[in-house]
Amino acid sequence: MTYSASVVGGSGFTGGELLRLIDGHPEFELAQATSRSKENKTIGNTHPNLRHSEMRFSDPAELESVDVLFAATPHGVSMEQIDEFQDAADTVVDLSADFRLDSEAQYDEWYDGHTRPELLADSEYALPELNRENLEGAELIASGGCNATATILGLLPLFEHGILSGDEQIVVDVKVGSSEGGAGGGEASSHPERSGVVRPYAPTGHRHEAEIQQFLGVDVSFTVHAVDMVRGASATCHVFPDGPVSKGDLWGAYRGQYEDEPFVELVSGGGGVYRYPEPKAVAGTNRAEVGFELDPGNKRLVVFSAIDNMMKGSAGQAVHAANIALGIEETAGLEFQGLHPVGAP
Repeated sequence: MTYSASVVGGSGFTGGELLRLIDGHPEFELAQATSRSKENKTIGNTHPNLRHSEMRFSDPAELESVDVLFAATPHGVSMEQIDEFQDAADTVVDLSADFRLDSEAQYDEWYDGHTRPELLADSEYALPELNRENLEGAELIASGGCNATATILGLLPLFEHGILSGDEQIVVDVKVGSSEGGAGGGEASSHPERSGVVRPYAPTGHRHEAEIQQFLGVDVSFTVHAVDMVRGASATCHVFPDGPVSKGDLWGAYRGQYEDEPFVELVSGGGGVYRYPEPKAVAGTNRAEVGFELDPGNKRLVVFSAIDNMMKGSAGQAVHAANIALGIEETAGLEFQGLHPVGAP
């Protein structure tokens, strides 16, 4: 069966990734791509990897009826236009932060409030490794934040398998590429300013902490650095368990959590150059790498995770969730394994 799909906000980086994935998806057929700034220009004019497409961007005020609509719009847009989106599509997948959290109070604390809080209870978080059982048949899906996704994937097995209770100290340091700032990221994301830096841009209070709190039930000390790469989010989590933890405990937890997951791979201290999770190794893919190391002398556990922020942290996660919601094979359209060697991710 073929499902018609549209991308609202298709001229941005994440919108381009959605268009790329839909273009290669065996069950999706692209019906519309919208962009106010690029209206009437071809998709390939903005996304050169899609020059073969004859489709042109259209006005987002004139939505076509489709089976699934992906909204790759800035925060605040989807909550204002959700009625139009739901009128146009049976399934809406929002890639902004507008429907990720459970309550109006959370949006008051972490964002700038919410204009449609009555819909928050209807939304399902898109990360299948966390919320697969609730995605089947979902009509409103919220793709997770990339920094939260990397962190949750790294820490989830520790909570699910009883190694952590939620009372322990957890310090998370995330390093992200410039594409996280979007196509209009401004001066801080320009190449001359970004080149060579390791710049803390959210030392405290990053909004993605709210997702981590919501889904893991724990407060974390969270810092994000901008680094000199285009794609990628790499999370290093410093965990201080209350009791002793062995390598066997960790392997049991992580294998038990992820051995059947099609897009999570354990990478923990093996041989070769890439001994731990590395954004470069997953660039362009929907895969996540997760690993760990023990520091017995300091009673510390270090957890590593790496994703492509625009794929597993955004567009790939959105398509994965849509596949489940529509009853399509989970991995459909997401089989790309990446390249090696590649330039900076």
